[in-house]
Amino acid sequence: MRSGPRGGGIGLGGPFGVFLHAPAYGAHAQALGAHCRYGTVVPARLSEFAILVTARLWRAQYEWHVHAPIAEKAGVKPSTLAALRAGRVPARAPADERAVHAFVTELYTRRRVSDRTYARLHSLLGDAGMVEFVGILGYYALVAMTLDVFRVPLPAGVAPFFPEPKA
Repeated sequence: MRSGPRGGGIGLGGPFGVFLHAPAYGAHAQALGAHCRYGTVVPARLSEFAILVTARLWRAQYEWHVHAPIAEKAGVKPSTLAALRAGRVPARAPADERAVHAFVTELYTRRRVSDRTYARLHSLLGDAGMVEFVGILGYYALVAMTLDVFRVPLPAGVAPFFPEPKA
């Protein structure tokens, strides 16, 4: 895991520490993750934004912690991040980010997307981009589930980004 594109900086927090309990699985999962982060035709700004929409919908605090600074560096506006973090639709985000938000939200909440929502994002990403985009969503849903099931904590001193659901 440390020899992949994330370089020597990869820690064993987040899902990676969990993946070490099943090393062969972990190697495949992190390779898919590396491709999703660094090898797709999806622009980094849209990919990172989709990861944050995923993190917010799954309430994956660690995923948000890691990817919010990356998304901002890739060009996602702080006001967009604030709206998303608060659980609001980022209505003032650029049109392409709103298309991503609509697609991701519709897919995760309805378990499918309408033809209109698909066409809107497809016009931005094309065929290969759509395949890879859905792969990004699948991988980061896997990460979110791993973080949740194995109760992976935020690093010491980092406060939660959004409220946990009431039991």
